[in-house]
Amino acid sequence: MPTRWFGERIPRNEDPRLLTGRGMYVDDVRRPGTLHAAFYRSPHAHARILRIATDQAKALPGVVAVVTAQDLPERIRGPLPKLIPHPALVHHKTQVALAGEVVRHVGEPIALVVAESRYIAEDALELIDVEFEVLPAAVDLEAAAKPGAPRVHADMADNIAAHHIQRAGNVEEAFAKAPHVFRERFTMDRGSSSPIETRGVVAEWDPRSHQLTVWDSTQAPIRIRNYLSDLLGLPQANVRVIAPDIGGGFGPKIMMCYPEEISIPWAAMMLERPVKWIEDRREHFVATNHERLQIHDAEIAVDTDGRILGVRTTYLHDCGAYCAYGLTVPIVSGTTLPGPYKIPNYHAEYRAVFANKTQTSPYRGAGRPHGVFVMERLMDRVARELGIDRAEVRRRNFIQPHEFPYDLGGLIYQDGVRLVYDSGNYPEVFRKTMDHIGYADWAAQKARYRREGRRVGLGFAFYVEGTGIGPYEGCRITVEPSGKVYVATSVGTQGQGHYTSFAQIVADALGTDVRDVIVTTGDSGAFGWGTGTFASRAAVVAGNAVALAAGAVRQKTLQVAATLLEARGDDLELAEGKVFVRGVPGRAVMLGQVAAAANPLRGVIPQEWEGPGLEATRYFAPPSGAFAAGCHAALVEVDTETGLIRFLRYVVVHDCGPVINPMILEGQVRGGVAQGIGNAFYEKLVYDEQGQLLTQTFMDYLLPTVAEVPPVEVDHVETPSPLNPLGIKGAGEAGVIPVPALVASALDDALSEEGVRITEMPLSPSRLREILREAQTAPTPA
Repeated sequence: MPTRWFGERIPRNEDPRLLTGRGMYVDDVRRPGTLHAAFYRSPHAHARILRIATDQAKALPGVVAVVTAQDLPERIRGPLPKLIPHPALVHHKTQVALAGEVVRHVGEPIALVVAESRYIAEDALELIDVEFEVLPAAVDLEAAAKPGAPRVHADMADNIAAHHIQRAGNVEEAFAKAPHVFRERFTMDRGSSSPIETRGVVAEWDPRSHQLTVWDSTQAPIRIRNYLSDLLGLPQANVRVIAPDIGGGFGPKIMMCYPEEISIPWAAMMLERPVKWIEDRREHFVATNHERLQIHDAEIAVDTDGRILGVRTTYLHDCGAYCAYGLTVPIVSGTTLPGPYKIPNYHAEYRAVFANKTQTSPYRGAGRPHGVFVMERLMDRVARELGIDRAEVRRRNFIQPHEFPYDLGGLIYQDGVRLVYDSGNYPEVFRKTMDHIGYADWAAQKARYRREGRRVGLGFAFYVEGTGIGPYEGCRITVEPSGKVYVATSVGTQGQGHYTSFAQIVADALGTDVRDVIVTTGDSGAFGWGTGTFASRAAVVAGNAVALAAGAVRQKTLQVAATLLEARGDDLELAEGKVFVRGVPGRAVMLGQVAAAANPLRGVIPQEWEGPGLEATRYFAPPSGAFAAGCHAALVEVDTETGLIRFLRYVVVHDCGPVINPMILEGQVRGGVAQGIGNAFYEKLVYDEQGQLLTQTFMDYLLPTVAEVPPVEVDHVETPSPLNPLGIKGAGEAGVIPVPALVASALDDALSEEGVRITEMPLSPSRLREILREAQTAPTPA
């Protein structure tokens, strides 16, 4: 057994169960008498509902109920919760559980069918007759933002949900005096999260105990519990929400609440039978939140040496039909854009725009890829225009290690706190990356590829990632007489390795084997206070709560053991599941014996024990986010005939402070890179002019496979954060954030002789060939 578990590359505790098919996902939940649900969804992007006829569907044998908006109680008929308010969000629009008057995007639910089987429920959907008055749709983002565009919400004068500006310094003066100003337009289009497991809900109501139990594929079970309690008029103690094993979350499953998360529990209560709904893949494409589409008009002012004087970006953000999650994505885009560079004057201004499409909310990266794409593209433009090496122009502008904490001039981050980078060593991260990829020798390598007739480019991109935001998370730790340690946390798990990394923190504090630490996540019945797993925050916020609770249990263990061993607590040590007197290992008691002694049947509990049992609950509330950073570099080969690309090498150097488990961290990074490659070159949601989604299958919406994703070489730099006891920073989104910028950089380099300049993402083989043709036919500059 290692002397310290923190930092060890150990296998995950949860893997034997998952790899042998013993995981429990929502669709694995089997309750006696379960009914199955299906939803009639709008076939139109924008329409008024004139009539809904359900008689034939109700008459179908096996159908138990057909529900429309008028059947719902008034308490849940109105708009669903508004999650994150903001002063600039003057039109905070949310969905309803079932649309009864107007539908605003294809896939919006109108009717719910509950039947003895999903097959019968789907057949019944075909018997529902809905008469629509089709309305003009606002689909194109720029067109939707203009006066006179079809209004998504009739009670608004236009489609502008919010207009928000953040500034630092004097941008106008900086641009007026700058020797060089470069302007460009950048676009990052829509994408889908596409987890292996789509969304799902199973709800069971016990009318005798008035207990509602919900199994939900969600990233925020406690918050879903809270909303269900409020909307259904139940005490929180009577609602239990369990997020079992989750087959991928990636952000859209943090949404609170989707319509189905309300209507399915309500149906279970009304029918007094369990009800199950599992989203199919076509539903996922239109009913689960999207992300990504922004259009940036950006400009950078620099001096003759390429040092940044100012940056300005104005952009449009596509909300879709609603904006329940508020302005998180556009705020994060604007506050991530400055990255690792000293930008004395900065202006970020956006308009959030409604359109008749599926609503958007954070998806892995959550606005960060947009900001990094814009900034890194601008840096490459400066290097090209001024004839400065791409790496050198970055070195000249990096924030230096001695300048931390680094205040970005009054920008406000997504948590409402002034944006201040807590720690970092950006020059060292960059140096390591360039050394790993062999940048010093790149000119010679590139020339050799050219002589071989190959188009190979080296791309790189740097990012700073805000992680570990509040408000808080909690943890309860209990040692049982068996010696096993039980940990209940407030966050859910979707594959991040929490069962292991949290156990490593506890095992160190209590001197026990990590395999004897059993972690429970995602169950509001096991721990009832918390926020959720999102924004690269679980290890930082919940992990520090775990550390605080483990420290408290350790302290009590020493107090109780001191009584048993007739020794001072200061003279005791914990190791190998025992408490022993330092220097006298034979004078010891097992951890389980201490737990039993802490819960006596008779006698008096000493006041300093603060109650019975080896148990403690602690919370951690960070003062602000901790900022991780990293750099990716890759060699990318382009086939100019087919437009296909191939990664020859891929390097990541990441700084998230001390690493709890390097194996888990590297897995997170590699998975993020795979998704980033999809976001850069394959995954694009395409709508037609009527708001119909044209990419509703994996035949049209392409995902990268093992054939497209290269081996990823990962290295680390560690600069601890001063903002939490463990000094850690988040890493959940590190792999995905800079990939579009990196791919663009590599393509520019590979196709430099063709004059290619990439300003949009995602691309595809066909789109890359179009860009090549456009570059070849473009007029030669005078």
